[in-house]
Formats: sequence, C-alpha cells, structure tokens
Amino acid sequence: MIKQVPNIITSLNLLCGCVAILFAVSGDLITASLFVFFGIFFDFFDGLAARLLKAHSDIGLQLDSLADMVTSGVAPAIVMVQLLHESFFGGPIVLTELFSAEGWNVGLSHYFPFIGLLIAVASAYRLAKFNVDTRQTSSFIGLPTPANTILILSLPLILHFQYADWLADIILNKWFLIGMTLLSCVLLNAEVPLFALKFKTWDFKSNALRYVFLLLSIVLIVFLHFLAIPLIILSYILLSLFWKE
Repeated sequence: MIKQVPNIITSLNLLCGCVAILFAVSGDLITASLFVFFGIFFDFFDGLAARLLKAHSDIGLQLDSLADMVTSGVAPAIVMVQLLHESFFGGPIVLTELFSAEGWNVGLSHYFPFIGLLIAVASAYRLAKFNVDTRQTSSFIGLPTPANTILILSLPLILHFQYADWLADIILNKWFLIGMTLLSCVLLNAEVPLFALKFKTWDFKSNALRYVFLLLSIVLIVFLHFLAIPLIILSYILLSLFWKE
C-alpha cells in the first residue's frame, strides 16, 4: 500500500485540475487558480514521495503526465480562453449561449478566444516529449508545464488582487493575450535548457543557482506580490541561459 502513496498524491493533482476546469468554464478564474495551485503543490510532492519511499514506477510516470495535462494543460488553456473572451467581448464566455441555435449565427469572431486552447495542445506535446527525452532527467528542455501555468494564472490574479487601470489595459489587450498564448506555446517546446529546482545536496556551491533564484523569487513576491510571477518566470529563463553551473 505504501508504494501507492505517490500515485494517490498524483491523483489529488488530477482531481484539483478537474475542479479547476469546472470553475474556469463557469468564469470563476480566481477559484480555478486556487485549485490549480493545489494541484501543482501535489505535483511537487508526488515526486518527492516517490524518491523518499523508493516507489518509482512506469504507471506513476504516466499518471503524473496525465494529471499534469489536466492541471497544467487544459486548465490554463481555458483560463486563457476566458481572458481572451473578456478582452474581445467584455465578459466571460457562456458556452450554453455560444453553442445554442442562435449562437452559431454570431459569426466566426466569437470563436477567436478559442485560440487559448493552443496552450493545451502545446502542453500535451511538451509532456509527451518529456516522457521520451532522456536529456531531461536532471534538467528541462523548454519551460515546464507548471511554470507556464503559473505564468498564465498570474494574469487573472493580478487583475483581481492588484487592479490598476494601466494593468487592465495591458492584460486585457487582445493582442497581448494572443501574444502570451503563442509565446507560451513556443517556450513550452523550445530547445532551451532550463535548470530544475531539485536539490540532490544542500550545499551552496553545487546549488548556488537554485539558491539565488529562490532568494530572488522571495524578494520579488514580498515587494510585488502577484506582479512578481511574470518576473520570476523571466528570471528563471534568463538565469538558465546565462548562469553556467
């Protein structure tokens, strides 16, 4: 039974992702974000539990990717669809109206927000590639799906908790959101090596990059709160590119 503990934790990640999707579809992006963060929390600890219990398995590997596809693939894609719909039409999408008999006659422009679903497609490809790429055992090639998800979900959180007219003008600009969608798809699958936050030892010398990144992240969060998230993701990419361990 103890060998199933990591799989149970992974299943909690999947469950959180499913609940997040329900809230995202209904337009409650804040509650959706909360459940996605719970899912990412479980995603971090399933691997830790597997290492501590020596309970690695092929089923666990596949289940982890399937759970990530829901929590860090489909959920952020729907959040982006909702943000795009608000930027185009001033409010959340109502699927019952969109797919009603009258809804089919509204014109193709009402389906432009579905561009956000490209995030789910790119996430699926990234996760499939990760499972067969032997280069990604101790680091990543391309932005990990949880990091991309946190970046996407920071947008509604900034709008809700740190609202300012100038921020709303940027975040709810349809070209900004389309650009973010395409950029995230590229980053997920770019041939760019990125460091992992896994600590094999705790000494500073071999983990200087990780400690610097964590310290920088804490400082940014303390001073900028949710606005810090895009800067943290940018710092993660830049440190990976220019800091040679």
